[in-house]
Amino acid sequence: MARELQKIIVMGLGYIGLPTASMLATKGHTVVGVDVNEAAVNTINSGRIHIIEPDLDTPVRSAVNSGNPRASLVPEEGDTFIMAVPTPFKVEGDNPKAPDLSYVEAATRAIVPYLREDNLIILESTSPVGTTELIERIVREARPELAGKVHAAHCPERVLPGHILRELVDNDRIIGGTTKAAVAKAKALYKTFCNGAILETDSKTAELSKLVENSFRDVN
Repeated sequence: MARELQKIIVMGLGYIGLPTASMLATKGHTVVGVDVNEAAVNTINSGRIHIIEPDLDTPVRSAVNSGNPRASLVPEEGDTFIMAVPTPFKVEGDNPKAPDLSYVEAATRAIVPYLREDNLIILESTSPVGTTELIERIVREARPELAGKVHAAHCPERVLPGHILRELVDNDRIIGGTTKAAVAKAKALYKTFCNGAILETDSKTAELSKLVENSFRDVN
């Protein structure tokens, strides 16, 4: 059975978003990368990269010269929207390291006007438990006619800088959806470029698994 090619909008063109966009493009998907940094957008569209990552400049240059992926300051309609935006810390009351979800919320609101029934939103950013459901809530409040008709899943990135292209393909991935349909749609997409095992679960478990993995790395 032939794999289904999609139009994919990647929100955020940093260390995760740009390699992911390039990898998807090499597999035949039509990819539009979106970033608020105009200089980064112009750099990518000229066939160069604005981050330091071994071996990434060649596939980006080759892909951009073919017109796929292309970078933009604004999103557009597509089949799947991948969120690869920062989730830094912020000071909140007595907590100096509260999670800052403002980038996730802003990216979600940016794509809301372009969403259609049966679209899939995938959050890759490391996020507190419940963030995937927050994305659904933002969509539901802004576009009530799409309630229950847009799928949301979390597939946390699991790559190390310097080895991103190899690990995007070879690492195992965890996919957690708010519904089983969301998991199935996300898995079908990642299987187009992932050789590692894909572990299926719910969105909260996927979010927690990434936080535990990061804590394990920090402790060690």
